[in-house]
Formats: sequence, structure tokens, C-alpha cells
Amino acid sequence: MTVDTVIAGIQVGDAHPVRLMGVINLSPESFYQRSVTAPDNIVAQAQQMIEQGADFLDVGARSTWPLAAKITKEEERRRLIRALELLLDNVNVPISVDTQFADLARVALDMGAHIINDVSGLTTDYRMVEIVSEYGCPVMVMASNSIPGDPLGMDAVMSSLDRIVQKAEGSGVEPDTIIIDPAIGKWLPEKSPEYDFETLDQLERLKAFEKPVLVAISRKSCIGEILNKPASERLMGSLAATAIAAYKGAHIIRTHDVGETADAVRVAEAIKGRNVVSEDAGYSVEVLDIANSEDAPRYFSKIGATGTGSQVMKGKSIFKILRINNVTTTEGLIIKQEALARGCDAALPRDAISHETENVDLILMGTELQIKRLASKLEHQARDLPIIAHLIMTTLKRCSDTEYRYR
Repeated sequence: MTVDTVIAGIQVGDAHPVRLMGVINLSPESFYQRSVTAPDNIVAQAQQMIEQGADFLDVGARSTWPLAAKITKEEERRRLIRALELLLDNVNVPISVDTQFADLARVALDMGAHIINDVSGLTTDYRMVEIVSEYGCPVMVMASNSIPGDPLGMDAVMSSLDRIVQKAEGSGVEPDTIIIDPAIGKWLPEKSPEYDFETLDQLERLKAFEKPVLVAISRKSCIGEILNKPASERLMGSLAATAIAAYKGAHIIRTHDVGETADAVRVAEAIKGRNVVSEDAGYSVEVLDIANSEDAPRYFSKIGATGTGSQVMKGKSIFKILRINNVTTTEGLIIKQEALARGCDAALPRDAISHETENVDLILMGTELQIKRLASKLEHQARDLPIIAHLIMTTLKRCSDTEYRYR
């Protein structure tokens, strides 16, 4: 499931360096005032970002901050055209345009812009998908349902991006031109920081889409809530989160601070290592890192497995290892016997076999499905095995409980 594509002439993917996208922010309404580029400084700002390592520039003329003052489409158009006229004649990197409106996207592409960045995931303006398909340009789509960034939690992000990608590809957008964005940030009031923490921690789940992943986390609110600092003082926190994003599989980092971000990303890349794959004589074997059983059907469908079969098999895709402490020796032996009967196993201390000890710890190993079937069996056993069964099921549920893990 290796990602390897070309975006506006730039190679992007697992075998290539993490690419940096510098933000040319033309909106005084933005949450981070120091990021706003003055009209007479656009070219100088862009050239500095390129010197610092920017592979792309993303030009935005309307703040996407939910609390920003609203501007008209004509104001967005005026700011955008003025900036593009300057940039397209003076820089030599691909230009992305951050807009949710199809007519502005058309204007930008006709002027020579290369990429469209739609934070609404092609939902604000139904014509946007038609424009992207018509021009054959790369498009960045952010996880969104009704409004930009509204999915809460990684399961919702996955579901939203699944719908958006299917819609885009079904409307003629080339699969290799789609870049996905998991929507880091407080896009609606009820989106508390733990949702962003979960998304970053589970970013590798996005591998299921086989698309380049863009992460835009620069100085956002989740960083501020950890540090209790304003946007102007969130650089170090942003770099920490960015390094994690790069380590977890981000292919493009969108940032206000290109030079500092470049350093953080290069170190994270060096530590991460490469995907494990072997190839010979037209064959290949690749390790799949499926971290959540809900993602497994996406992998299965890509090789042609049926929907019904994929649902049946998903519980077999994740292997869990649980340590169970302080059970009686008899309970431990029963658990091992029942585990073996369901295809999993349990490691017990040698003294348990000979009943030379009263209480033991054990390590239970198996797929999620096997362990759930074991717990279901233990619920109806004697002694304290129903309590242990309940603890096993609670532990499995907490693996995907956002509030439990990140609040």
C-alpha cells in the first residue's frame, strides 16, 4: 500500500522526503496575526519560504478560522488575483489556492495555479468537483461533512474521507491527484483537543486510502490548549506535533514556519525508517500496518474481497496481547484451555501447571475476534471468570475510546 505519486511535478509519497507547504496568508481576519502577509511583501515572503525548503506554496485569501470575520467572495477574489499575479511571475514552485468556491478555483487555475485546497472536502460548492475533474489538477480535500472539519474522532474522519474520495473519483477526478487532510483544528465548538490528539496518534490509519496525507497543524488551538499560550508562542509545540505527524506517515506538512518545520521533519524522517517490502521476479510482499479493525475492510476491498466477507474477516485483522494479573492458578488454566479452543493462546508461569503457586499473571494473545469469543465463554464460567471476562471486554473497548485515552 505504498504511496508514490507526482503532485504538480513534485514526487510525493512514502519513498520521498516529507514535502513542506508554506502558507501565504492574505487574510487579516486570521487567528494568527503574524502569519498574515502584507500585499507589498508577498513575493519576498514566498521567496524566503522557498529558500527555507518549501516545495509548495498555499495561497489563502479567506480565513478558515470559524471565528473569523466574514468577507465577501469579491474580496476573496480581489486578494487572490493580486497575489497570484505576483507569485506566478516570480516563484518556481507549485502554487496551491485555498478556496471553497468553484468559480474562484477556475479563475486561479486559468491564471496558472496548480493545486486546489478545499477545506470543505468538495461540499461547500457542488461545482468544485466538476472544476477539479475538468482541469485534471491535484486537489486537497479535508475531512468534512456538513461544514469544514466537523468529523469528531478518527473513526468519523475515516468515514468522511471515504465518502469524499468516492465522490471525487466517481465524478472523474483522477485517483492519483487526490490529497487527503484529516482536519486538525477546532473547526466547531464541540471539537475538543482530544479529537486532534487521537487523529495525530492514529494518523497511520490513513494509509488505507493509498493517498498522500497532508497535515496542517501549525499553531492551532489544540497546541494552545496544552501549552496555554497564544498562537504567537506555539511554535515549539507545533514542531513537536509536526514531528509526530511526519513519523506517523504525513507526506505534506502545511506550515507558517517553513525553516523550523524543515528541521523537525528531517529528524522525524530519519528516526521513522522505511516501509517493509520485498520484491523479486514480478512478486512483492509488503507488511500492512492495520491498527484498527474498522479499517480492514478498506484494505480487503482493494483486492476485490466482497463487502460481506470483509465484515466477517475484519475482527481477525488485529492481534492483541493482554496481560491479566492476579488470577488463581485454576482460573489461569481454564483461561488457557478456553483460549486454545478458540485459536488463541495464553502464556502461564511454569509453576501454574503443577499448582505450586496460588495466584498467577498470564499473557493472553489472539485476534480481537478470538479474544471476544473467549470473553463471551468466560462470562458463563464459575469462580471470578465473569469478572475477568468483563475486564477483557472493557479493555478492548477502551482501545478505541477517545475520551479515555486522550482526555
